Amino acid sequence: MLPWRRALRAFAAALLMTGALTLTPTATASAAPSAASAPSSGWNDYGCKPSAAHPRPVVLVHGTFGNSIDNWLVLAPYLVKRGYCVFSLDYGQLPGVPFFNGLGPIDKSAEQLDGFVDKVLASTGAAKADLVGHSQGGMMPRYYLKFLGGAQKVNALVGLAPDNHGTTLLGLTKLLPYFPGIEDLLTTNTPGLADQVAGSPFLTKLNEGGDTVPGVRYTVIATKYDEVVTPYRTQFLNGPGVRNVLLQDLCPVDVSEHVAIGILDRVAHHEVANALDPAHATPSTCFS
Repeated sequence: MLPWRRALRAFAAALLMTGALTLTPTATASAAPSAASAPSSGWNDYGCKPSAAHPRPVVLVHGTFGNSIDNWLVLAPYLVKRGYCVFSLDYGQLPGVPFFNGLGPIDKSAEQLDGFVDKVLASTGAAKADLVGHSQGGMMPRYYLKFLGGAQKVNALVGLAPDNHGTTLLGLTKLLPYFPGIEDLLTTNTPGLADQVAGSPFLTKLNEGGDTVPGVRYTVIATKYDEVVTPYRTQFLNGPGVRNVLLQDLCPVDVSEHVAIGILDRVAHHEVANALDPAHATPSTCFS
């Protein structure tokens, strides 16, 4: 393994475990950390009202094995600082499995997203929300948009390394070293993993008839160093209202892989901000 990958893996694991210990002390006592347990930094503040500059709340959708807090320790405060009302949810929980989410049937996870978006819109008074998701969290909302009426409630979907056309089970298992203790779950029924395997019935249904639905803007941000969703170009979408972005076209020396592009890459996060507010977008560079 290359030295930078060893260092990144160690940092990512440390970041996730630190979040578990310092931000969610009750996580091991419940099925999963709730949105209400997020840090008090203006994130998951149900008193937040969108401004004229940023009229839509942003809903963050974590990836496989993730949760509503640790996936967003960098991006959520980044967006809050820029004036957005930001919310994150837990979805895809398995009974008796704490902390690690995104493992349940993806169509049921989409139903959880549906209810959460309704809650956010009712709280903020906004007509529509914007969605930002990492990995499964960038793909799963497409089911909500296509089959559950989400296109009427969502303006834009931004996917960071989304597995829009699936991956291999081997690719999914490459996530395991980033999540200490999760390997034991391979002996548990995990339909959320099976649904993400390329060619699964779920993905066949999702992608039949086209990748997009009218009225929603789509942005996909990928990295050529992705070791989980491969080939990385399978992440890209086809259709009207789509912008596909390769991180290394913005910063050739950026070596972020699947986990880092979602949880700590500032170039990718700047591009998320551009996708949320394209009228005021600024160039994303290595110094973003």
